[in-house]
Amino acid sequence: MDLKEYFREIDASPEIVQVKVRRDASTWQWKLLRHYAKPTIAMVNGWCFGGAFSPLVACDLAIAADESVFGLSEINWGIPPGNLVSKAMADTVGHREALYYIMTGETFTGPQAAKMGLVNKSVPLTELREATRELAATLRDKNPVVLRAAKIGFKMCRELTWEQNEEYLYAKLDQAQQLDPEQGRAQGLKQFLDDKSIKPGLESYQR
Repeated sequence: MDLKEYFREIDASPEIVQVKVRRDASTWQWKLLRHYAKPTIAMVNGWCFGGAFSPLVACDLAIAADESVFGLSEINWGIPPGNLVSKAMADTVGHREALYYIMTGETFTGPQAAKMGLVNKSVPLTELREATRELAATLRDKNPVVLRAAKIGFKMCRELTWEQNEEYLYAKLDQAQQLDPEQGRAQGLKQFLDDKSIKPGLESYQR
């Protein structure tokens, strides 16, 4: 993000322009990415600061290079974290650690990001692309209709009560079965119960 363009020039614009720019940024950085139909994986290979936390957390999964540097530097130049950065931290990182980095502006590394749950894991930079490709290959082998229902169901259920979740997640289950052209549930049950060819706790059904 070009800070001069996004802050100084937008600050000088009429309020209607400021609101539009902020809403547009939120739409692509968060809403569209967070609810994208296919699995998304963030691959962090360098600096990840401030506003970058929104698309990072909006992605379903994330792998960082050990050498990556993360930080919420806003406090260092006189503003609180904007957009949905604080929400991104609240959804992924523990209360104390989130506030520590928000309030101090200190940086942290890929391994630290993995330890606090901001990314799934951290690997040496030379292994980053291959590790990301391996994860993508694992997701590619899953039933896409069920995978979409599972990820959206999880993201939505964080904001619902237990009772609302019971109704919503059963509805997602029924929806997935109706929309799934390969009838994955029936295939999985057949291969496990009848054919004895898979162990669902250890592998996917054969598509």
